[in-house]
Amino acid sequence: MNPYLSIVIPAYNEAAILPVTLKCLREFLDERPFTAEVIIVDDGSTDNSPAVLGEWRRAFENLRVLRNPVNIGKGASIRRGILASRGECIFVSDADLPGRPEDIVRLLEALREGAVVAIASRRPAPMSEAPSVARFLASSVYRGLVRLILNLPLRDTQCGFKAFVREPLVPIVQELRLEGFSFDVEFLYAAHRRGLAIREVDFEVVERRPTRYAILLQSPRMFIDLLRIRIFSGRATRDAKAEEVEIERASVKAEPARSAPDAPR
Repeated sequence: MNPYLSIVIPAYNEAAILPVTLKCLREFLDERPFTAEVIIVDDGSTDNSPAVLGEWRRAFENLRVLRNPVNIGKGASIRRGILASRGECIFVSDADLPGRPEDIVRLLEALREGAVVAIASRRPAPMSEAPSVARFLASSVYRGLVRLILNLPLRDTQCGFKAFVREPLVPIVQELRLEGFSFDVEFLYAAHRRGLAIREVDFEVVERRPTRYAILLQSPRMFIDLLRIRIFSGRATRDAKAEEVEIERASVKAEPARSAPDAPR
């Protein structure tokens, strides 16, 4: 019997934080009435992650571990975990589980109320409350570029705390191309273009370790990725229209010729 919920977590050199995350999830799932699986995708870690996960797999019966032989990227690892999952609903989180486990329930409630995708959304903080000026500026600029380039009406695309209904989203995940940190925005943009209901759920970030500021390190690449997402979508639209034209032409060719009516006698 397939579980109700699949929890997918990509991990690269996360040996220090994985025990904290897995302990939180085990305690959370022990109190839930639904069945669940936890899938950790080890993205070619070079630290002690494989040994840590091996110990936890013996102690946590809900845990499945997938390992990439080499580091292929966060997006590619999430995609692998989603496609290997079996749950009716899928929850994707960063390895440090940036929210309370109870917030997962709030996302699932949004799905039960009709959303197809539910994402945790951090409220924009003023610069005085930001971890750093550079972080604040990078996040603000990136959110502006997402709106400008993709016209995506979401406040927070990069928070690693998302849930969605399996059936309509897995085919979309199969078509995604980006393998790095831009997976989130590509995923949400594809769902938005297909008219699927996306709901943002306010939540407070839980800092279980110092923030790594990936957006600062990956900013140039993430900007280029936004342009690639837009280009990919344009090509897909043109290809779909071309396919429709070919189908129409084929149907016209296949239509039998009508016989002329008999001449009156």
